[in-house]
Amino acid sequence: MRILVIGGTRFVGKHFVAAALERGHDVTIFHRGQTGNDLFPAATHLVGDRNTDLSALAEGEWDATVDVCAYVPSQVRSLSAALEERGGRYLLVSSVSAYAPPEGPGITEDAPLAQLDDPSTEEVTNETYGGLKVLCEQAAVDAFGPDTLLVRPTYVVGPDDLTWRFSWWVDRIGRGGVVPVPEPRDTPMQWIDARDLGAFMVRLLEDKASGAFHTANPAPVFTWEQTINGIVAEAAPPGTEIVWIPVGGAAALGLDEGTIPLWAAEDPEIWGLAVDPSAAFAAGLSPRPLGETVRDTLEWTRAVGAPEDKGPSAEQERSLLAAAGR
Repeated sequence: MRILVIGGTRFVGKHFVAAALERGHDVTIFHRGQTGNDLFPAATHLVGDRNTDLSALAEGEWDATVDVCAYVPSQVRSLSAALEERGGRYLLVSSVSAYAPPEGPGITEDAPLAQLDDPSTEEVTNETYGGLKVLCEQAAVDAFGPDTLLVRPTYVVGPDDLTWRFSWWVDRIGRGGVVPVPEPRDTPMQWIDARDLGAFMVRLLEDKASGAFHTANPAPVFTWEQTINGIVAEAAPPGTEIVWIPVGGAAALGLDEGTIPLWAAEDPEIWGLAVDPSAAFAAGLSPRPLGETVRDTLEWTRAVGAPEDKGPSAEQERSLLAAAGR
């Protein structure tokens, strides 16, 4: 199969390309040429900018187009116009943020979607991200037809995750000591290893699937505490101690999810991390065990080094512990 990948040199795109090449597919990567120029010598590299210069796509024909970096609907429409029906089946990486806030666990792919107060906005913020993904999905179906594939991941984790959400916790717990972790510990949590996501996307294209799929693991309800315990089991050196911090203690310090990776506090949209993945499982999604993801992520974090501007500082950790009476 001839596959065009929009983006493809970082994280989700990178792992998709690796999986597609391993399966023997002919892959073309359209990217800005800023990273990954030395990656995937077996692939064809086309350099451009999806926002300003799609001229590199003026020639060529593909059986499928995989878009890992569309955040506003105009990006989908301009890509469709540039390809002129030469792109084949279209797969959009969307998000479970595309849903209206669920009232409980286990929503399926036909649950109500988010709506923007201003559908004309193209400013991507925490508040508009989900609604814009919905508009991207709608633009994709309009432009590429009913065979469009919509992949809606929860948190994507694993090696190469430069968001440093899950990666930060693996690195921090891997350094040991007394680790403050904010409540509520029963908050739902789901993720998908980027390598499993990439392999599943290849499988969907090979099987000529269409429609929407949650890419999430485990089946609900899995909790924040179980996630932390899973990281501890694989990454924590002897003597590591987890101290649970009351929500009020963290909030009183002015800390939020922007400071503490993955922490949902008392977010009313928490059930968005307890979606039903059974459709994806039936279609071939096969997530690896959490322990394997943690071990590989820990190895990656130690190779690249964690950035200093991610996660609570040492001083903030001391303040969190003090809020818990430690």
